[in-house]
Amino acid sequence: MAIHRVNTDDYNDQLQRKAERLRRAYREYTDLEPELFPSPPIHYRLRAEFKVWQEDGRAHYAMYRQGEYKKPFIIDEFTVGSELINQLMPKVLEAVNQSETLRKRLFSAEFLTTLAGDALITLIYHKKLDEQWETEARALQEKLGFPILGRSRKQKLVLERDYVIEKLPIGGRTYQYKQVEGSFTQPNGEICRSMIGWAGDACRDAGGDLLELYCGNGNFTIPLCEHFDRVLATEVSKVSVNAAQENIRANGVDNLDIVRLSSEEFTQAIDRVRPFRRLKDIDLDSYDFSTVLVDPPRAGLDADTCAMVARFPRILYISCNPETQLDNLKELSKTHRIERFALFDQFPYTDHTETGLLLVRE
Repeated sequence: MAIHRVNTDDYNDQLQRKAERLRRAYREYTDLEPELFPSPPIHYRLRAEFKVWQEDGRAHYAMYRQGEYKKPFIIDEFTVGSELINQLMPKVLEAVNQSETLRKRLFSAEFLTTLAGDALITLIYHKKLDEQWETEARALQEKLGFPILGRSRKQKLVLERDYVIEKLPIGGRTYQYKQVEGSFTQPNGEICRSMIGWAGDACRDAGGDLLELYCGNGNFTIPLCEHFDRVLATEVSKVSVNAAQENIRANGVDNLDIVRLSSEEFTQAIDRVRPFRRLKDIDLDSYDFSTVLVDPPRAGLDADTCAMVARFPRILYISCNPETQLDNLKELSKTHRIERFALFDQFPYTDHTETGLLLVRE
């Protein structure tokens, strides 16, 4: 048996080591000191996924080293997870082990929580979920006070809802977000607040209109609307776009349009390479874009999108992969200089680093 704990004593040292690596990596492009945004040292992850190890008729939470899937590390406590995840873990496991229906062929358990105190538990099986499973899962849901969702191959059984509600206090206002199970959300809630606050400060005097690519559920988009006359955002995931539309209404935003397009498709649209029916109600020529915000996946910006982004006076570039951001900087630095530089410690105690850049046209 094992307890997943972290040594918090050297957290500040490891953050400084990350900052030094970042300084060296970006030295060619800036001599700015990165603004550091530290994470809470424990209980910072709002979501967690555990494999379920079955042995002697009992289920255990487990993790594995990559490539070693027959050597489980049994997890009793997960200190990097939110306090709510740690409260729910033993309750869920106890119920599972008291019920053959809930335990049998269970192979994964996922927890999605929020800073606002909401939670969703997803149980994933190698079997079809039947009425008996639903009856016992509903009883567990009632006991926990949080919704249960069941999954198996080609089956998704929503007992109450498949989302959580997050509420983030930022800059004197609280923003509400619907976060749907299975779609992307920022895993570190406090760092998410820091990223949005930093982006808002970087845009404070921008004026004009904002274009955002890869907007997700409107995480950055909605708070940034107050700094611009109009905002146009794009996202390829239908689930995220639908959540973003609900979040727009929940937050009373009236100067934002979101369309379901990939970054490559939007580049084609703005360059008049081809028309898109999803843009039939959007007059691209009516926008006066001063700023573009990009928060791409780990692969960074493709060449065409990077070239399109370079035409904007101001580029706000959030990255979960400094290596691909640096690749994009080879082109973007030909026209823009770095005016703001930030390090967001999304995943403490790992080598993972997330960055924020404000690039301004020379």
